[in-house]
Amino acid sequence: MTRCADPIRLTIGIVIATGVATAVPHLAVAQEDGVRLASHRAIYDLKLAESRGRRSLSSVQGRIVYDFAGTACEGYTLQFRQVTELDNGEGKVVVSDLRSTTWEEGAGKSYRFNFQNYLSQKLVDSVDGRAERRSENIAVKLAKPGDKQFNLETAVVFPTEHIRRILVAARDGKTLLEVPLYDGSESGEKLYNTLTVIGQPIAPDQRKPDDAAMGQAALDGLKRWPVTISYFDRSKQGGEQTPVYAIRFELYENGLSRALVLDYGDFAITGTMTTLEMRDSKPCQ
Repeated sequence: MTRCADPIRLTIGIVIATGVATAVPHLAVAQEDGVRLASHRAIYDLKLAESRGRRSLSSVQGRIVYDFAGTACEGYTLQFRQVTELDNGEGKVVVSDLRSTTWEEGAGKSYRFNFQNYLSQKLVDSVDGRAERRSENIAVKLAKPGDKQFNLETAVVFPTEHIRRILVAARDGKTLLEVPLYDGSESGEKLYNTLTVIGQPIAPDQRKPDDAAMGQAALDGLKRWPVTISYFDRSKQGGEQTPVYAIRFELYENGLSRALVLDYGDFAITGTMTTLEMRDSKPCQ
């Protein structure tokens, strides 16, 4: 999972190492990397794990619905929704409701995105656009919040390609991945530098999951890795930076995520997978 919400800033998301994997200015054909992402629908229940700093909270509750489908041949569709209720303990309760639908071509050549962000049932942000990878750059065209066109460097990747690269790096025994990411969030112009730290693999017979992943035949025999992705604002260059937010989770070989921790600096939220529906995907012809 590479998308989450900062319910205060109204954004979407979402080191020592022995090996480094970095972005390259072109993408290999997706089918050739051996990664097969599983179509699935997962629901995560959210609650406050820790509150610290100036944005102190007394409670958080909410839910993420993550509906992912597709193949490298037909592309990948993600329908995502995160509803989060935040209580500061002083009588102020805010409800953040983020919704998105995206489609990404199997080899990361094209990306379409649509986001809505509601705050206490009022629409405060709406983004609609598409990005096309060309030989010299990535061309982005926005229809909302206003007509706009701009270009990104070719090293930038889209969210599903990001997960693929993390899985390839993990499989190859690498522990660090640095790559610029574009997901179309906020005003559609946000660009992140991401740093992914990959832990030691967890064998299928180790640390048995106690959530909805337990007993799932589709996960039998699959390794998983503890992963932390930190997101840095690309527009803020120079000096030591702190991440805008970070996500920790366990990532299975087929792209499924469990045991979420969404860390926004001043507070952290856990996400426990309560429902998991695995779906069949048509094989590439």
